[in-house]
Amino acid sequence: MAFYRSKPPGGQERDVDSPSTVRIREGLSTVTRGTLFLLVATLLFVLFNFIARVIIVRSISPDEWSAFSWSLTLAGFLAAFGTLGLPNAIARSLPFASSDSERRSMVRGTLLLGAAAGGVLAVTLYIAGPWIGARLGQPDIGVALLFLAVAVASLIVSNLIASVFQGYEDVTPNALLLQILTPLLFVIFLFVALVQPGGVTFREALLAYAASSALGLGLAIGYLAFRLPRRLPAGPGAPRAFPTLLVFAGPLFVASILSSLTGNGDTLVLGLFFPTAVGTYSASLTLARLLQVGIGAAGYIFLPVTTRLFRSGDTDSIRVTYATVTKWMVLFSLPLFVLFFFLPSRSLGFVYGSNYTGIIAPLQITVVGAFASTLFGPGSATQVALGQTRLVAINSAAAAVVDVGLSFWLVPHYGPVGSALAWASAAVLASGLSLVELAFLSGIHPFRAHSLVPLALTGVPFGLLLGILHPALPYWTLPVLGLGVAGLFILIVIATRSVDRGDRLLLDVVERLLGRPLPLVRRVGRLFFRDGGPPT
Repeated sequence: MAFYRSKPPGGQERDVDSPSTVRIREGLSTVTRGTLFLLVATLLFVLFNFIARVIIVRSISPDEWSAFSWSLTLAGFLAAFGTLGLPNAIARSLPFASSDSERRSMVRGTLLLGAAAGGVLAVTLYIAGPWIGARLGQPDIGVALLFLAVAVASLIVSNLIASVFQGYEDVTPNALLLQILTPLLFVIFLFVALVQPGGVTFREALLAYAASSALGLGLAIGYLAFRLPRRLPAGPGAPRAFPTLLVFAGPLFVASILSSLTGNGDTLVLGLFFPTAVGTYSASLTLARLLQVGIGAAGYIFLPVTTRLFRSGDTDSIRVTYATVTKWMVLFSLPLFVLFFFLPSRSLGFVYGSNYTGIIAPLQITVVGAFASTLFGPGSATQVALGQTRLVAINSAAAAVVDVGLSFWLVPHYGPVGSALAWASAAVLASGLSLVELAFLSGIHPFRAHSLVPLALTGVPFGLLLGILHPALPYWTLPVLGLGVAGLFILIVIATRSVDRGDRLLLDVVERLLGRPLPLVRRVGRLFFRDGGPPT
């Protein structure tokens, strides 16, 4: 569809809304709203978990903290296993379904199967936990797994409930309940224990985590009972819908297990060889994963939006939306990459204190992998929306083999550095394969001149300056420097005219979200783009 501009009687230029333009604007509007909500929620999630981490680290011994971290990693892997690939499958299948009867069968079957899987895994982990701790020679791990059995079951069902609403382009259960209220409850329970005479003990920290997960599940069930009938009225189901969903979920089940293994396998292998190093390595990996917050939030809502566009056969809108979303999520990740890679010691000290400033190499290695996965965009979510589930499973298998294989090869010799190399290699491989496949099969990729020019002209000068000077900046200057990187990126976008059709529509979306125009931005646009904008 053509995209052109006209002048109404008042003389102000405006976009003429072709059908393609309307779909792109609607897609960007949903993605922008959902991404902003999820970004705020994820940042609060990081904040609350950081507070909880500080309380626990300062209250228990280093060995107990390593046992806590390793057990939590195993619990996260089991929770991903227990969802059986259903989260992405249900989020994609609900907007793709042709009737409410099909949606009812899919929702009912998903929740019942998820609850059963959660119960089985919880009982298994409760029974096997002490044996696992004994085999590893770490009794604290056995104790931790007893408590985390409850958390595993709660997380499985909560994630499935959130995925049901994801299919309706509603991020509230994930953002508000899972990423804000659940970790907030964890912090509250820890504070309650902290003010008691004995303070926070190892068992009390585990109890707080299990209790917050269970209460989070209760809130999710309440939201489901209150909101789902408004979107999906009661009625009969379609008997064949859920078996069809399971067939679609099969490759995604394999992919979810392997993706979880890719994200956690290096930590688990590190725990086998150097149990006491898990805590410090997890600290660096946590910072690196901050770079993926933006693209992860965008990918969550991008999946159902792309499914809707794909069902209408509008691949061009998917291409534009993909490039625009990736470009502006780089704006979120680039400042963090500059700080963590070029000023790792100061960044670690700013976040965790002086005790963690020695884990520089793992942080630098992991942020490279995290930043690369951001540059490649929400490839896996897009492939799920396009129905390329077998490719997703193959990519996940390749990444898992690299992560675990490199871990067993490198960790015995290099410890946390080996884990970091394995994680970064797997992250780049998984996202890179998705991007190559999307570009080859559908022409979808983010590497446009309007994205690469601002990235290069912002990142290279800052990198050279910090890499050559190695300044010992005060801690308070780090946030200022990060904002400076982001501001320079935006200025270079304007100065180099690195704006395309998607960017102009995104500005329109932002104005609608704010409920008011942004005359200063539009005046700057008219100053630099006298023809109303760069050609598309």
